[in-house]
Amino acid sequence: MEDVDIRAAGPEELDTVEALWLEASRWLASRGIDQWQYPPRRWRMAEAVEAGDCYLAVRDGRAIATITVHERADPEWWAEEDPASALYVHDLAVSRRAAGQSLGARLLDWAGAVAAGRGKRWLRLEAWKTNPQLHRYYIGQGFALLRIVDLPHRNSGALFQRPAVPAEAD
Repeated sequence: MEDVDIRAAGPEELDTVEALWLEASRWLASRGIDQWQYPPRRWRMAEAVEAGDCYLAVRDGRAIATITVHERADPEWWAEEDPASALYVHDLAVSRRAAGQSLGARLLDWAGAVAAGRGKRWLRLEAWKTNPQLHRYYIGQGFALLRIVDLPHRNSGALFQRPAVPAEAD
């Protein structure tokens, strides 16, 4: 991505990852969307950072977005036949400073290229069940809604995937 560096978040940047998530949570709440309206799961963020799965998008020395990608499928969402051929996106959050600049789309394209580079067929994610605007966004980014898994103890469950596509050469 021109002018944006995507790199793995370091342990010293856990507060930055959490701050991006909290900013997104507050923005969602201001729009009447119940997504991410619970305390951040810092332990999960720390695990992703430690594993090298959590990334920051940085512009001019400032983190403006975070995305987590890994190869572990959540067994409550994905069927046994699903996992092996995909990379999974979690906790994509873009700072309001970078809103409207297609950064989310660029990060999803980056993740798709990572998936393709690892020999994966699909880029997958699960989204909040009660956020149809988010569902439309992902469909607009080339994802197909596979199914909605309704578990009473989970708010996510709208499962999306799109083909993993290598990055285009400059």
